Amino acid sequence: MSKDLAVIVIHGMGSQGPGFADDAIEELSEWVEDRNRDPERIAWQPIYWADILEPRQRRYLRDANRNNDLDYLRLRRFVISALGDASAYQKVPASADTTYRRIHDRIRVKVKELYSGDLAATAVPLVVMAHSLGGHIISNYIWDLQNGRIFDLVHRPETDLADLSKFEKMQTLAGMITFGCNIPLFTFAYTKVEPIKFPAPRLRNDLKRKAKWLNFYDPDDVLGYPLKPIGPAYRKVVTRDIAINVGGVFSNWNPASHGGYWTDNDFTKPVADFIVRFL
Repeated sequence: MSKDLAVIVIHGMGSQGPGFADDAIEELSEWVEDRNRDPERIAWQPIYWADILEPRQRRYLRDANRNNDLDYLRLRRFVISALGDASAYQKVPASADTTYRRIHDRIRVKVKELYSGDLAATAVPLVVMAHSLGGHIISNYIWDLQNGRIFDLVHRPETDLADLSKFEKMQTLAGMITFGCNIPLFTFAYTKVEPIKFPAPRLRNDLKRKAKWLNFYDPDDVLGYPLKPIGPAYRKVVTRDIAINVGGVFSNWNPASHGGYWTDNDFTKPVADFIVRFL
């Protein structure tokens, strides 16, 4: 069956598994069907990158605990996984293999697989769903593309953008869904903060009228923030900052809500409402 829409899902900081998006995709597909649209018209592409860092993080904690008898190991695992992801993912002035390049190369490969596979080389509208640090990562990836840079560790240090399709260049980007997003925390190093161009500058006019950047955050989630207060440029490209209440009875009132977005109706229902605009 041909596809009318592609949705990329990328996770954020913390311990994740390859199936991190399965439950969310299943629930969103059910809500899409409930709105009398065929979820089979959507091509989903989860982008899993935790395996790039997790082995080193686990190895360090194991070795550190062997001779130092550390307390609060469960909390330390979270800190090393969450803060370790954020600190490792930074652009450094080096031509060597870096975490920034490895994660971006993973995105490039998965987007290519999506385009060549389920989409049968058709440049359909694209929606990005990005949780937590994933919002910062995908924003950087798109920004690099829009400014003529993409890293390819497989073939050569930098790939010629001419080698990429319109879809792979994110030129059909019509939706940004960020949730539990911590982009603001990474802006303080810059005197001038410049977001991605959104909607995609070359997007068809009919799709531009549907395009939205919706940023969901739970006020109890200390790792998720509104984006418009970053400054005038973000106020222009972000359609809405939406405060919601996510998580179960033990997490919806505290910082543990950071992991509660994926299958919470306060999040999945409005996301499904947005998705069906393209079906």
